[in-house]
Amino acid sequence: MERCPECHRWEPAGVLGCARCAGIVDEIVEEGWRAFLESEFGTAEPPDERLIAEMVTEEPDKHPWRVVDAAYDRLTCAECGGKLSRGPAGCGPCDLANGFRYSAIEIDRPGVAPGNEHALRVNVSVARRPSGISAPEVLVRCLTLPILLAGRLPTHAQAQAVKSLATRGATEAELVAAVHGDDGTAA
Repeated sequence: MERCPECHRWEPAGVLGCARCAGIVDEIVEEGWRAFLESEFGTAEPPDERLIAEMVTEEPDKHPWRVVDAAYDRLTCAECGGKLSRGPAGCGPCDLANGFRYSAIEIDRPGVAPGNEHALRVNVSVARRPSGISAPEVLVRCLTLPILLAGRLPTHAQAQAVKSLATRGATEAELVAAVHGDDGTAA
């Protein structure tokens, strides 16, 4: 894990307020999209990405989650005008698309703890669309991203302990210590 030179958090834990960390989180999705395009179309820059994105989002259960999330990024919500699935909670089309994104396929990366990809997917989703989710939960999910990207997965007991702290109103510093350890390394 590395410290972000801009926000000084473990990359990409600062996703909500740091452009560099937000770019790292978006790149998690984009690398999956580029690999999909190369595999299926022989190029990372096909002539009509929007059409491909529409086809992917019509069958989200047939594609990896990173591909589905990237496809939604290429479509515009008719109601809120933002990227489809990333609009505010309560935006009907975005709420619907956000729900459909979870039918996509999850495949753990080689060498990571079983279940890591699911946790990464959920945390990326929350970081990219925090609307309608409690601030403490969003913070914990963002703080956990560096651990998940490193291929680790908190135990159930560790996750419950951090969630309990967040629910009780722990400070950000207390949550950072719980998630990353007192010495700043991942717990």
